[in-house]
Amino acid sequence: MVLFKVVIRTLFFYFFITISYRLMGKREVGQLGVIDLIVSILIAELVAISIENHSEPIYLTIVPIVVLVLLEILLAYISIKSRSLRIILEGKPSLIISNGKINYHEMVKQRYTLDDLLISLRQKEIRDITEVEFAFLEPNGKLSIFKYKPFKIKSTYPLPIILDGKIDEESLKNIKKDKAWINNIMDNNNVLLEEVFYAFYKSKKLYFIKKGGS
Repeated sequence: MVLFKVVIRTLFFYFFITISYRLMGKREVGQLGVIDLIVSILIAELVAISIENHSEPIYLTIVPIVVLVLLEILLAYISIKSRSLRIILEGKPSLIISNGKINYHEMVKQRYTLDDLLISLRQKEIRDITEVEFAFLEPNGKLSIFKYKPFKIKSTYPLPIILDGKIDEESLKNIKKDKAWINNIMDNNNVLLEEVFYAFYKSKKLYFIKKGGS
């Protein structure tokens, strides 16, 4: 009965902490991925408790750690097959600066302040926001920055439109298109959505990469 309670509590706190970190926003994650950070914290706490409560059987510490490791392996495998689960567990990049303009709505959504943005820019030795053409807030909390070309010649970032057969609605909003537009292009090219491994939008064109590399 005690062992069952330990497993249930371990699973409960695993998902509870995962959800809590996702709700707190990407900038709270730091350099580690959410899952890696949670597993590290829980394992450290379990080991610390086991050392302090030396009168308790050691298997009460070993079992939760094994459960966590197996759970992480299982979720990692499933997330490879399911992009939806991958987004829930790891999140996805957020477009913070597009064509030199700050996306304040996305910053508020991600709890990413102007101070956070300026700190990240200074760390990249960028003095002025106007030097930046595109900036993405990655799932691990880092800011990926693409500076303007000389003379501020505009470039087109290849936005991912379809990933693993799933349409990225956020990217659609960024290019001011809808699903009907995608469906029309796929019909004209005799392409089915489930056949698409990756599709990206660049220079006002949609490029497809089918599953299997065709």
